Amino acid sequence: MPGNRSTNGYGAVRIFNTMSRKTETLKTLKEGLVKIYCCGPTVYESPHIGNMRTYVWQDIFRRTLELNGYEVLHVRNITDVGHLKSDADTGEDKLQESANRRHSTAWDIARMYTEEFFDYSRMLNIRDPSVSPRATDHINEMLALIKKLDDNGYIYEIRNDGIYYDTSKFKEYGKLTGMNFAQLNNYLIGGARVELSKDKRNITDFALWKFSPVDEKRDMEWDSEYGIGFPGWHIECSAMSMKYLGETIDIHCGGVDHIYIHHPNEIAQSEGATGKKFVNYWMHGEFILVENKKMSKSKGSFYTVADILKKGFGWREIRYLLFSAHYRSQLNFTFRGLESAKASISRMHDIMRRLNGINEPDDNAELKKLRAFVNSHKNEFLKYMNNDIMVPEALRVVFDLISYINKQIEEGRIGKTGSEEAIGAMLFFDSVLGLNLAELMEEDEAPQEVIELLDKRDIARAKRDYALADEIRNTILDKYGFIVEDSKDGQHLKKASR
Repeated sequence: MPGNRSTNGYGAVRIFNTMSRKTETLKTLKEGLVKIYCCGPTVYESPHIGNMRTYVWQDIFRRTLELNGYEVLHVRNITDVGHLKSDADTGEDKLQESANRRHSTAWDIARMYTEEFFDYSRMLNIRDPSVSPRATDHINEMLALIKKLDDNGYIYEIRNDGIYYDTSKFKEYGKLTGMNFAQLNNYLIGGARVELSKDKRNITDFALWKFSPVDEKRDMEWDSEYGIGFPGWHIECSAMSMKYLGETIDIHCGGVDHIYIHHPNEIAQSEGATGKKFVNYWMHGEFILVENKKMSKSKGSFYTVADILKKGFGWREIRYLLFSAHYRSQLNFTFRGLESAKASISRMHDIMRRLNGINEPDDNAELKKLRAFVNSHKNEFLKYMNNDIMVPEALRVVFDLISYINKQIEEGRIGKTGSEEAIGAMLFFDSVLGLNLAELMEEDEAPQEVIELLDKRDIARAKRDYALADEIRNTILDKYGFIVEDSKDGQHLKKASR
C-alpha cells in the first residue's frame, strides 16, 4: 500500500491519546495486530444517529488500520443488563424499565433492540466486530473479576444496595481525566454528574454488583457469593475486554461522555485486579448536534436511522454526513447537510459511471501524467487518514481527484487503462470510506424506479416490516428483472437471467 511506512512494515498511524492529551504514533503490543475494545450499545431502545456516528467513525478507523496492513481484533460489547439510569448507581436498570413500560420482559427487549442495532449498523455498512459479546453471557467472568478485587482489598458492601469499589484505594484514580482523586471528586460534585449517597465512602465509588430488591423479582438476576443481583455497568466492559483481548490492550474507544466516569472506573477495576496497565491508547469521539442544538425528543430533534430513511435519504448520505466531520469535533447533523452529502455521493456516482464507460486506447504520455496524479492523491489521502483520522482533509483529496479526472475525460485525455487506474484509486479511498462505490457502477443500469423501490425496501427493513420488504423484492424481480440480494453490507442488485 502507498503511504508512510514505519520500520516494521506497517503504516505509521498516529492517534490522539486522551490519556496523554497528545497525538502519538501507534505502537502495538504485537507486531501487525491491533487489539481494540469499543463500548457498545445499551439495547433498551432504538439507537439514534448520535449513537451511530460513534460506530461509523470507529469503523472508519478500523478500515484505516486494515488499509495499512494491520490485522484488527475488534471487540464491541452489547450492554443488555446493568446500565442504571443514574451515574450515581441509582434508579432502575434501563432494560428492566423499558420492559416494564412496554409490558414485556427485559430479555425480549434486549433481543429486539440488539437485532435492530445490527440491522442499522449493517445498513450503514459498519463492519461487524470480530466479537460482539453480550453482558448477560459473561456474568461468571464479571463475578471472577469482582472476586479478584475483593481479594485485593478494593471492595465494600452497602447493605440492601450492593458491592462497591472504593476508589480512594486506587492511587491513580481519575488519571484519564487529567485530575487527581481529590480534584475529580470536587469536579463531579460541582458538575452534579454523580450524587453522593449517604452510604458511599466517596462520590466516585461505583457499584460492581447490585442486589436485587428483596420485595421484587427481576427478569435478569443471578445468584452469587455476594447475593442475588446483577452486575454494575462498568464491570461488564473490563470483564469482556480481558476475556477476548487480554489484560492489556492497544486501544479503547468510546464517547467523550465516558472520560470522567465510565472509563476511569474501567481503569480502576481492571488495573486494581491485575496490577497491569489496562489500555495503551484511549480514543474518544465528540457528541452530535441536530440543527445546532442538543438532540431532544421533546423538541422533535431526535432521529433514528429509520427516521432519516423515511425522509427520502439513502444510507450512503447518512453514513457520509456522520463521518464528514473529524471524530473529535462536534458534528452538526442537518437536513441541509444531508442534501450536501447527497450531492457528494452523486459526484462519486457520476465519476464511477463515466470512468466505467471509457474504452478508448491510452496515450502513453497522458497515462504517465495521470498515474502520477492518481498515486500522489492516494498517498495524500492515506497521509491524512493516518494522522488521527482527518476525514475532512482526506475528502478534499478525493474531490480534487474527481475534478481532475472529469477534466481529463472532457478533454479526451484518458483511455481505458487510465480509467481503470482512476477507478482503482476511488476504490482505494472507498476501502476506508465504506460507501460501496463499486455498486454504483453496477446499479447504473437499473432504472430510477428500481432505485426508489430499494430505498423503500430499506425503510421497510428498518421498521422490521419484512412482509413489505419481500413484496418489494418480488416487484423488482417480476416487473424490472433484477434480483435483490441482502448481505451484511446492504442490498445488492443483480440482473436476472431470462
